[in-house]
Amino acid sequence: MGATFAYLTAVLIMNAVGRTITTTVNGWSSIRTCGQPGNGILVRAACAKALPVVNVFEEAAYWTTTRDGSGHRLSGQNDYVLHFPAGQLPPNDAFWSLTVTDVGGYMVNDSQGRSSFNDRSSLAQGADGSIDLYLQRGAPTGHEQNWLPTPAGSFKLMLRAYLPGPAILAGTYRVPQVVKAQ
Repeated sequence: MGATFAYLTAVLIMNAVGRTITTTVNGWSSIRTCGQPGNGILVRAACAKALPVVNVFEEAAYWTTTRDGSGHRLSGQNDYVLHFPAGQLPPNDAFWSLTVTDVGGYMVNDSQGRSSFNDRSSLAQGADGSIDLYLQRGAPTGHEQNWLPTPAGSFKLMLRAYLPGPAILAGTYRVPQVVKAQ
């Protein structure tokens, strides 16, 4: 019983520390301090719980969300759009990727064998240079090229930028909200 109590107490403490070091903008959460020298044991434990085997922010920026722009839990029962204005994909000196996972962070099986997009994906652009990514269970007619299949239930999105650009490092880059399709 003592070990169970100790474990639960440790989880509560790591969750509390994690909340204090997490920044959330437009529904996307990130932790900029993971992997930095000088982090205390509680910060290191909270980082390990949130993002196992994470790089320092200057090497790889990670954002996650389980909520749409209205604050509702992401669900495969809904269709969503992630709109990147022209020139607003994550700036980087290596590559970026967007992945759909279950809420535990595990890859999901889908009929397309596609669970992510990255800077090497052949994404269709709008006439203004913007890119809309369609996150839903079934293929959106006319937008299959920019479609990421989602699972039936709740899911999580993870956006990563490797060797993030100056706007990310300065904290001025904002990942757009995930919007429920009309």
